[in-house]
Amino acid sequence: MVIAVPLGTVVWQKLPDGGDNFLADLEQADQRVVIAKGGRGGLGNIHFASSVNQAPRTATSGQAGEESHVILELRLIADAGIVAYPNAGKSTLLARATAARPKIADYPFTTLEPVLGVVEPDRHRFILAEIPGLVDGAHLGRGLGHDFLRHITRTRVIIHLVNGTSPSPVDDMIKVNNELALFDSELAKKPQLVAVNKIDLPEVRARIDEIKKEFDRAGVKVWFVSAATGEGVAELMNATRRLIDEVSPGEIRVRPLKVFRPQPIDTTVHWRKEDHTFIVTSPEPGRRLPQDVSRPAAWPQLKKELSRLGIIQALTEAGIKPGDTVRWGNREWEWQS
Repeated sequence: MVIAVPLGTVVWQKLPDGGDNFLADLEQADQRVVIAKGGRGGLGNIHFASSVNQAPRTATSGQAGEESHVILELRLIADAGIVAYPNAGKSTLLARATAARPKIADYPFTTLEPVLGVVEPDRHRFILAEIPGLVDGAHLGRGLGHDFLRHITRTRVIIHLVNGTSPSPVDDMIKVNNELALFDSELAKKPQLVAVNKIDLPEVRARIDEIKKEFDRAGVKVWFVSAATGEGVAELMNATRRLIDEVSPGEIRVRPLKVFRPQPIDTTVHWRKEDHTFIVTSPEPGRRLPQDVSRPAAWPQLKKELSRLGIIQALTEAGIKPGDTVRWGNREWEWQS
């Protein structure tokens, strides 16, 4: 069975101890990964036909396929992602820079899912994603935490939007960056453009020099924009596009691509004796064993399969005698000479 998934789907295998094992990052069209290998089919009676037995009443059961509990996690593929505290103006900036129409309101968490838009500065397009607002403790799942932090892992660059009305825009930037680093240390290494929003408000415009000096002391170049009026947005998008061009696509992989390849089935046969019953165990449940081993006509086929697997020799050396019982899985029969 083939399951189609969107580009950007990351596949994890759930381990018995509760952990996760990374299987694949499906980031290319028509890319495939095997997560569970199907069982081998049984053999019909035509397989056992011969010149002297043209209509054999013999068939074998198939083997069960592998079971694998997997998690399919979508991580959006975008060139740049906007991160910020709630109500910093991310939705307004996305709507101003692209044709996307995210929900815009004056309360926190108006954006409940990532929104994508296409920016075309200088006739060079890139995909811009708005990531829902981050709060202190987002790396622990607070707010919308883990639901959306993972989407930032694919972006080449980050536009860090800061609310100009905040008492300390620099502190806001540091706190959000700490959340990114605590969620995934690689996020802290991504190139960033820091932009102070809402300079259309008189109280913010009056503080531009003060805010710029604070960021200068922190060693951060800052852009000043008004997502509401569009002031400075084009310049910010052009700078974003130039920064994206500097980042190699190979640097944004979630993890090196791995393909899960099921290990070959162990065909080692083991046995133990309980009273007069010889119990045979094997990871391979005897694909060629007859379905009904109690029929006398099944013994020749059964003997041939047991000989192929080395069971007849092993049980003979163990002292099995005619009349003893042999059990293999849900099949049980009387040993014959």
